[in-house]
Parts: sequence; structure tokens; C-alpha cells
Amino acid sequence: MSLFLHSSVPLLSFTKLPATARSCFSHKTNGSESRSPRTIQCMAAKRNSENSNIIRRTANYQRPIWDYDYMQSLKSEYVGEPYSRRVNKLKEEVRMMLDKMVDPVNKLELIDLLQKLGLSYHFENDIKKLLKSIYDNISNNDAWDKEALYAVALKFQLLRQHGYNVSQEVFGSFMDELGEFKAYLYEDTKGMLYLYEASYLSIEGENVLEHARDFTTKHLEEFVKRNKDQYLSRVVSHALELPLDWRMPRLEARWWFIDIYERSDDMNPTLLELAKLDFNMVQATYQDDLRHILMWWRSTGLGEKLNFARDRLIECFLWTVGTRFEPQFGYFRRMSTRINVLITNIDDIYDVYGKLDELELFTETVERWDDINLTEKLPDYMKQYFYVLNNTLNEIALDTLKEQGLHIHSYLKKAWADLCKSYIVEARWYYSGYTPTLQEYNNNAWISIAGPVALVHYYFLVTNPITKEALQCLEEYHNIIRLSSMIFRFENDLGTSPDELKKGDVPKSIQCYMHETGALYEGAYEYIQYLSGITWKQMNKVRVAKSPFSKTYIGIAVNLSRTAMFFYHHGDKFGVTNRETKDRVLSLLVQPFPL
Repeated sequence: MSLFLHSSVPLLSFTKLPATARSCFSHKTNGSESRSPRTIQCMAAKRNSENSNIIRRTANYQRPIWDYDYMQSLKSEYVGEPYSRRVNKLKEEVRMMLDKMVDPVNKLELIDLLQKLGLSYHFENDIKKLLKSIYDNISNNDAWDKEALYAVALKFQLLRQHGYNVSQEVFGSFMDELGEFKAYLYEDTKGMLYLYEASYLSIEGENVLEHARDFTTKHLEEFVKRNKDQYLSRVVSHALELPLDWRMPRLEARWWFIDIYERSDDMNPTLLELAKLDFNMVQATYQDDLRHILMWWRSTGLGEKLNFARDRLIECFLWTVGTRFEPQFGYFRRMSTRINVLITNIDDIYDVYGKLDELELFTETVERWDDINLTEKLPDYMKQYFYVLNNTLNEIALDTLKEQGLHIHSYLKKAWADLCKSYIVEARWYYSGYTPTLQEYNNNAWISIAGPVALVHYYFLVTNPITKEALQCLEEYHNIIRLSSMIFRFENDLGTSPDELKKGDVPKSIQCYMHETGALYEGAYEYIQYLSGITWKQMNKVRVAKSPFSKTYIGIAVNLSRTAMFFYHHGDKFGVTNRETKDRVLSLLVQPFPL
């Protein structure tokens, strides 16, 4: 089977830390913060213990800043029956709020708030029934015409988020005969904000929503400059920096209920208490997950054997929290963190350390997985990595066999073979000095970013029952996988290109476009940003289309892109752990919120 399969949706053509937290870090400067990241650069001659005559590249990656012993010792007090009993009581109070509300807009506002506070997973059935009822009662656009812009935009946003294909024409009553939004909307900042957020759920060809994005962005920026309302200005500035639909859900929940909601005039004490208590209890689940992952990582010995590679265990776990944060997905987070770590390792083997003949051999070994003769020919560092990878896949396959009676090992192996085949293409480009066209690069790079291999594993980690239709779509890399991976690739390139070139990596999309067109860096950067935005629109279409996959899995695919936006927006926060990454790890995994 060809590595690059056809698709019905084509790929694009063209503060100082608190004292209690300081012990998290494995090395310090002047007794407080970790050393600044070392500049990534191409280093000369590094001796290999297996063959002292081999000269290898090394990226001189920043060492992990986290003290793993400390992270493994984390223990929360927010566990046990007293906290569970209080949460259940608060949940019933919120459910009564939903039941007693008569105005549909008030119900939508509560759903929106529950999502922003990270609480909506407690009320999935209630929300599903309510939204279906609202959607079923929409007979024509007249029902929307009588409502304010804020209400229409909120309804549109929530319905599209939950898979309902609502028409952009619901905003027609707010436009004049020339196709422009009416002048009186300029003063409706709340309505403009929700229309702005709704515009990021658009699909290709929806010109009304495209116009709405430009229109609202301009006027919201002017509102922030005037700063008439400090609270609303903060919310608007936050949205303009990155829209809600592109944000990592768990980080957004922390921001909302710490910095925003408890300071709002209409704060509901029941919701705030539930949000804080639930956050702390979920954090306790994360700490339990992390203990298991740290034990596994140490048992592999890869941290010492692959000392040239990025050791980003905590960041990989943060990534899995970004893709599925709810407490019941602990098995998913533990196993997917292993996969993320192994992807990071093999990426550095191909990009930095491995010699071309070794990489060719490893690629062949993965393609012919069970050929013992090939495995034995691998150098020791590759052999140890391969055995750990094989054991991990066997464990996932065995768990699935026990739970569902299905043999999935072939799907996992194929995904890894596809990844390594895409890596070897890039390695050959590097060693030959070849710069591909942007199209040629993209055709390979959506796989080499490792989104497909990750999402194949994620499917088996969360899906029960597994269906034959979904397995076929999985093997052929369904559009939700392709598009999520392409956004991941574009955002990675935007955030990492300068540093990757310093360490001597192959050209990324920005450099390929510059080489092909003669564009300057700034113009190429903007063009890749544009392609990422177009891909989001394509994925929005897939999100509301009929799918062989569950809403849970589709949500994971979308969250993969959102988490990539966090890690690579304004620089590389994964490869080079910076202040923002530290703060997010501390706030989500280490520090409970005071009640």
C-alpha cells in the first residue's frame, strides 16, 4: 500500500516561582530558577561509545528541568469520599439550575460557562438533550431573526461545536443590503466577541463568517485600545490573541475560573466552588497517572541510553492532558504519554544522531517488524529503543485483545512503518542537500510530524467498541487524521523553524516556500499561517460531517491541533521548556487551587 493515500478532502496545495514549587526543577541558578535554555546548534564531533570513529551531529538539547523524584512524590489531599460527596452535591445543584431555567439563551449561557470552566463532562447527557432540542426547533431563519447578535452567535457556536451543521445565513438579519454588518453593532461588544468566536468555526466558502472575522477583529481591537471595561477588555484581548476554538481546553479552564470568572459581577458561587474542587480532584488523578509513567520511563533505561535526545516526559504528559483531560481517561493518558515519548525519541534519532546507513536499516527493520536478523544488526542504542517500542505496542495490543477480542498489532506496526518511511525521506533530503517544493514537503510532512501514528494509537486507547468501518478509515488515514496532522505540522514549523535550521535540520515549510518562490521570511511565515487557517476550516467541515468515529475520538483529533497551538504559538515551548511551559505544568499538575 502506498504511504500517501488519496483523500476526499485534499491536503492544501499550497513571575517568579513560589518557594513550594522550586523543588520541581532538576537544576537551579542562584538557588531559584532553572538555567536558561542553551542555544540549539550543530555541534562538531561527538564520539560514539560503540564506534569511536563515527562522527555524529548533536543538537545540545536542554536537559529536563523537572526533578523526577519530586514529580513522582506528588500527592494530593483532594481524594476520597468527603470530596466526592461534596462534588456530587454541587453537581446536583447545577443540574437543577439547568432544569429550572426557562429562557433557552440562559441555558446556552450556562452550557458555555460549564465548557469554559472544564465542567461540561459532568453534564454530557443534559447538554446533548438540550442542544438537540434547540436544533430540532429551528425550522427556519425567522427563529433567529428575533434574537440579539450575542444570542445568535452563542447558539451558532455551541451547535457547531457539538456537530450540528448550522448555516451561516443565521447572521443575515445583522447585515444590510450591501452585505455589510449593520452600523449599530459597533457598540455591541459582547455580541461582537461571540460573533468573532463563532467565525472560527467556519468552513471553506462561508464568506459571511470570513467577513464577520475581519469586521469583529477590527472593532474589538479598537475596543481594547479604549479600555472602557477592564474585565471585558481582558476577555477580548485573550480572544484576539488566540480564539477559543484553537485553545487547549484544560488551560483555558484554569485561566477562566482563576483570573476571570471569580472576578466577574455575575459569578455564581456554586459553579465557582465546583470548578475549583473538581480541578483539584482531577489534578490528583493526573499525579497518579504521572507516577505510573515515571516508573515506566525509568524502567526502559532510554533516558540514559539516548542521552542525545530530548527528555520531555513531563511535557509529553502535558500534551496528553491537552488531548483528553477528563479523569476517566487515565489509561489513555498513561499509554499515550509513552507513545509521545517514543515519538520524540525516534524523531531525534532520525533528525540528529543516526547515520544514514543506520537510519536505512532501522526503517527496514520497522517495515519488516518480526525479522529477528534485521533487529540483531541494529546498533545498540537503536536495538534498545526498538525493544521498548515493541514491548509498548504489545502491551496496547494485548489490552485490546483482552477487552475486545481484536488483534490490532498490524495497525500499530503499519503506523510506525509509515512514520519511519517519512523520516527516511527527510533524512535523504538532508544528506543530499535537497530542498523540496512546498507541495513535495507537505505530502511527506503531515506524516513525519507524527500526528497519524499518534492518532492511530489514540483510537485504540479510547474506543470501545471498535468497528470495521472505523478500522478501514484509520488505516487509510481519514480526513480528521490528515487535517489535524497538517495543522500540527504547520504550527510546529512556525514555532520551531529558526532553531531547527541552527541545528542543521532539513528545510521546513517556510524555507521550502522561500526557496521555491523567492519570498522573504516574513512573507513565507504569513503564508504558512494562512495555510494553517485554511486547514482549520477544512477540519471544521469534517467535524460536523457524518463520521465512523465517536465524538470522543474526533475531539481528541481536534485537541491534538489545539495542543500544538499551545506548544508552538510564538516559539517552541516543547523542545525548549520556557517560563510559560513551566507555569502551565505547575498550575495543572502540581499546585492545587486554594479553596
